[in-house]
Amino acid sequence: MKLIYLSRISGAFLFGLILYACNQTAFKVEDASVVLPESIKINQIQVLGTHNSYALPLDTAISNFIDPIFEQMMAQNQASIPEDQKAKYKEYHPNKVKMSEGLSYDHPDFREQLDSGLRSFEIDVYYDPTGNRFTRPAVYDVLRQKGYKEFLPYDSTGLEKPGFKVLHVPDIDFRSHYTTFEQALIALKNWSDKHPGHVPVFIMIEAKDKGIPIFPNSAEVLPYTAEVFDELDHLIFSVLGKEKVITPDLVRGEYSTLEEGVLAQNWPLLSASLGKFVFMLLPSTAGMSLKSPYVENRPNLEGRAMFVQSEPGQSYAAFLLLDNSLMRKEEIKAAVKKGYLVRTRSDIETYEAKVNDMSRAKAAFESGAQVISTDFFKPGNNYGTDYFVQLPNEKPVRINPVNGNSK
Repeated sequence: MKLIYLSRISGAFLFGLILYACNQTAFKVEDASVVLPESIKINQIQVLGTHNSYALPLDTAISNFIDPIFEQMMAQNQASIPEDQKAKYKEYHPNKVKMSEGLSYDHPDFREQLDSGLRSFEIDVYYDPTGNRFTRPAVYDVLRQKGYKEFLPYDSTGLEKPGFKVLHVPDIDFRSHYTTFEQALIALKNWSDKHPGHVPVFIMIEAKDKGIPIFPNSAEVLPYTAEVFDELDHLIFSVLGKEKVITPDLVRGEYSTLEEGVLAQNWPLLSASLGKFVFMLLPSTAGMSLKSPYVENRPNLEGRAMFVQSEPGQSYAAFLLLDNSLMRKEEIKAAVKKGYLVRTRSDIETYEAKVNDMSRAKAAFESGAQVISTDFFKPGNNYGTDYFVQLPNEKPVRINPVNGNSK
């Protein structure tokens, strides 16, 4: 079934006629702004979200100071790492940009992003069992010694208590709308409870287990163990309610492995998933390592809250991270057709906004990746270009162009 939208006004009406002609039932979602087949599953849609969704802008006092430090560090690292690791790094970081340029975006809080139609977030989470681990960023002491006195406001509410904390890079890029993961979850739940008919919100969690300790008294970043991941899952279930989370167990169903359920297209119907969340875990910093205690003694993520970054062939394979949509477009298409859930990016480290290039965004949408992340979801950016990204139908969700018409 091929859909042709004649105009923004007539698109939904035309879709209804096509559904009627094809003898399919339809239902409306997102305040009746989107009409979808009742048979559609959550892996047959496409949504847009943000990268580092919680982040407040990096203080320019800090960025001006650390840019040359990072340039030197990156040059040294590139000279010392093996060629295969260089290629992998290049795939996820295809353009050479300064650190401050890579962070040249400004996201509002979750409520505003959700109200704008975004249905995916990325959240970096650190483990802090004692509290006060990230209360005093080390860069402040260094800059004060160099005569700096004025800094952007830094909210440290809740950082003194034990728990999971939300920030990008300790001691460097730490300003956040939500200092704790619990605060972030509460914000998501509050909005969801007020909009119970929303399509699932896809949340990518990056379990940060490494810092960049370049300053004296830098925060010690702790690794994640199976027990720490248990705490993280428990927090998700306790704040949101287990009934609001689409879990790996639900997709595995009666199949012997999670991947069997995925390949059998055993994802739940969208109509039964409204008002819920899907969590996707990067089990280590930057998702560069797929070996994780998250799957320890749980080869199919039994009882877990999150799908975990994986590769086809693993028993728990369901969620694939293929961020470079230009390089991996055909691979993404194939994976989506098979049943996997894929996240990709429409822009990487703000480069596309800088040069006003929509080619990566176009490839991302055409790839069929269910979740697409951008740093620019509305007009206006720090480069003064016209670049911004929205779903082709300008709605919070659309039928997946690759597998959305399959039965």
